Amino acid sequence: MNGTPSNGTAHDRSVLVVGAGPTGLLLAGDLAAAGVPVTLVEKRPPGISNLSRAFVVHARTLEQLDARGLADEVEEQGQVLDRLRLFGGLTIDLTGLPSRFNHLLVVPQYEVEKALERRAVGAGVSFAYETEVTGLVQGTDGVTVQVRGADGEAGELSAAYVVGTDGMRSAVRGAVGLPFPGKSVIRSVVLADVRLAEQPENLLTVNAVGDAFAFIAPFGDGYYRVIGWNRARNVPDSEPLDLDEIKETARLALGHDYGMYDARWMSRFHSDERQAPAYRVGRVLLAGDAAHVHTPAGGQGMNTGLQDAANLGWKLAAVVNGRASDALLDTYEAERHPVGKAVLRSSGGIVRMAMAKSPLTLATRAALIGVIGRIGAVRTRAIGQVTGIGFAYPAPKGAHPLVGKRVPDVALADGARLYEVLRAGEFVLILPEGDAYKGDGIRVVHWAGGRQTALLVRPDGYAAWASRGTDGGVNSTDVPREFASYSLR
Repeated sequence: MNGTPSNGTAHDRSVLVVGAGPTGLLLAGDLAAAGVPVTLVEKRPPGISNLSRAFVVHARTLEQLDARGLADEVEEQGQVLDRLRLFGGLTIDLTGLPSRFNHLLVVPQYEVEKALERRAVGAGVSFAYETEVTGLVQGTDGVTVQVRGADGEAGELSAAYVVGTDGMRSAVRGAVGLPFPGKSVIRSVVLADVRLAEQPENLLTVNAVGDAFAFIAPFGDGYYRVIGWNRARNVPDSEPLDLDEIKETARLALGHDYGMYDARWMSRFHSDERQAPAYRVGRVLLAGDAAHVHTPAGGQGMNTGLQDAANLGWKLAAVVNGRASDALLDTYEAERHPVGKAVLRSSGGIVRMAMAKSPLTLATRAALIGVIGRIGAVRTRAIGQVTGIGFAYPAPKGAHPLVGKRVPDVALADGARLYEVLRAGEFVLILPEGDAYKGDGIRVVHWAGGRQTALLVRPDGYAAWASRGTDGGVNSTDVPREFASYSLR
């Protein structure tokens, strides 16, 4: 094992995060930045794999990376796309997104992982590589995790809480007895990173014809990611794959293979739709693919996992640092489980449109594309779901309409942006210019314009509390008391 995992009692406030993919890296980094002793357990040896399936980072995820000072770095490694052309007849323009990141970013998952790993290391995360979880036991004040090292030797790690971010075949999920209901939706999906002799007309090319579907997008380094599926080639994942098969699928779906050559990676896999019925069992929580898996349509899988981590991190830090009760962790499942379910529906809907074959389903696809293209409200909602910026969390009855909503990266009176201020990992209270907060424990900033709303922003960029008017200031008694305590480390 590498690193120095805690082997003492769970009273030491430590957290074990199992799985060093993007979700685990972001969560561990957030916890360590908040002063929580955290060990990231990974059964693979050290090093970031360049064989990854995810390649799209959406606007809401870029905002979360911005709140950690990483977005600009990641964007430099990828290709920005501000419009998509789907199924030959629908153009999606992203430039109107109400976000600093009014586009999507095509970038390999490993580039995202590199940035998150550097941050985690810098924040003080301990790493236990080549360490496989074989079981766990929960107690009243902690969790003991059984592990096996690379040499086969058994051991134990203890922590106050454990988070499984260990993927579709999660050992953590299995250890707490949670099922993973769902089904395989599509078999023998092929992926490849290739060079092209001819550049496609559109930066992102998607189409489905008859029995074939294909998608091509640039990484920005001379390689393109190709995803394809051919109904007539329904074979096991173990079936050998060569470039000729990928080219043939592209020709069937797109009418052209663009002279594909020099494949640096090829893979065949099946696509599942599954979701755990719960994201929390006592002191064990799930996030990312351990909690939900989706079809690759829409590129929402990695993004949803990263947003799980952003939601859970500040809550878990507040609990283990003694600033909030354990009940706060229940809001993680209450907020993120519905989002995971919605992503299952939207990604599944996209892939079913791509798989359409009968005259009726083809007609339905054409009609839906027409509706999205013509009706702005429908298009806005669809884009909001895929990019993540349209999701909101439930608000208490009688709360201000902004509570639970995503807060955009607004300009502040001192010239800063909100998401720059959120990099401290604390609650931020935005007040009208000239108003004061009569209390302590909350970071206070002011709107750049004449807005009169008082708005308390959670560390993950969602509104926790708001008031329509302030009458010159906000008293500590106005803001729910627990929020002030959450923001203190």
